[in-house]
Amino acid sequence: MVKDEPPPSGEQFPIDSGDQHAIVVEVGGGIREYAVKGRPVLDPYPLGAICDGAHGAPLVPWPNRLADGRYQFDGTDYQVGITEPDKYNAIHGLLRWRPWRAVLHEPSRVVMSTRIHPCPGFPFSVEITIEYRVGPGGLEVTTTARNFGKRRCPFGAGQHPYLSPGSGVVDDCVLRLGASTRVLTDRDRQLPVGREAVDGTPFDFRAGRRLGDLQIDDPFADLARDTDGRAWAELTGSDGATARLWVDERYPFVELYTGDTLSPSRRRRGLGCEPMTCPPNAFQSGDHLLVLEPAQAITVTWGARLD
Repeated sequence: MVKDEPPPSGEQFPIDSGDQHAIVVEVGGGIREYAVKGRPVLDPYPLGAICDGAHGAPLVPWPNRLADGRYQFDGTDYQVGITEPDKYNAIHGLLRWRPWRAVLHEPSRVVMSTRIHPCPGFPFSVEITIEYRVGPGGLEVTTTARNFGKRRCPFGAGQHPYLSPGSGVVDDCVLRLGASTRVLTDRDRQLPVGREAVDGTPFDFRAGRRLGDLQIDDPFADLARDTDGRAWAELTGSDGATARLWVDERYPFVELYTGDTLSPSRRRRGLGCEPMTCPPNAFQSGDHLLVLEPAQAITVTWGARLD
């Protein structure tokens, strides 16, 4: 980064509580880092770098992939831009590179907001507000989407944090995820082709297992939940610390991604652990697709902490 040049992620919004520190960014409205006592909980990206691999980014109005960028809604065909050319998909929605604004910034929380106005392929009006807060329970991220238009619209949401191993790569980490089903995707385009139970497969992390060199870029479903309705993913590093991520009941899917397609210096440095309200290609399949009526709003929440 050139001296005095603004960072690629735009204005930085730090929030702190005790020994917790996080930074939320203007470009994409995502979280660039979150650490406790200096130990990363979420794998960060550098201040002088463009966000890679969607690190910490909100994924709106659809998470993951949309085949050919095409879908039909209420009898009309739509086409959005192809943003994953090698697989000919539209990936991770429309907001990753747009500037967001901080409508509130206090020492321990920041509220980011933006609007999707009608555009080619998505002629709908959606306001997105995300509150990032750090406190006694760790980091909490609450996303609210409101249809401020006069017509109903299709909708899905997700976010793309990476759990940190602390140092090194994820290979020596133990992963726990209470998911009994893996969504199967085709090798060429990573679009859903079915589902399978994780029993007896290398993707059964319910009791915890070392990742080793296993490559993962798969959605998981049928999440086990605690008495508060939260489902948990836990990554224990070689330092003995555990980065934990939870999702509320509005998130029925979690995508795991070991970062094998990132640049060599960034590869497998964090475990993508992506809350999603719907699986890949939901705009076409309708699987868990949300529909927002005019004036309707939905709220979803996930969080992270270090144990």
